Amino acid sequence: MAMNISGDADAQRQLLQESKVIAVVGYSPDPFRTSHQIAGYLKRAGYKVYAVNPTVREIDGEPSYPSLADVPEPIDIVNVFRRAEYLPGVVDEAIAIGAKAVWAQLGVTHPDAERKAEAACTPIVMNVCIKVAHSRLLR
Repeated sequence: MAMNISGDADAQRQLLQESKVIAVVGYSPDPFRTSHQIAGYLKRAGYKVYAVNPTVREIDGEPSYPSLADVPEPIDIVNVFRRAEYLPGVVDEAIAIGAKAVWAQLGVTHPDAERKAEAACTPIVMNVCIKVAHSRLLR
């Protein structure tokens, strides 16, 4: 299977079905921000969602972790709400902790991030909203 599964609906569906734990990098405490709304959607869809945001200690009464390495259980999907220039670094962190996949939100792509994920055999989705994909593929 290709590691960039951005255009592969079947691979995305399988990833979403097999995953239980999602870490949201760039999870905002502001309920009007997209990252906050999509994290809420993922929780309602049954996923265990961890906030990864070093600027806040908690979001909605749950802890926010400074880095992926601080999340207390294995991560299936690292969902990235950071600007594209940060994506290669997030991919490095995701690979280092053994995350099963990286999912970068709409508008977020980076060729170095894709190369790093490919080299580590880590599936990556870029420029696709996880909420839209989930509602289209699993509802």
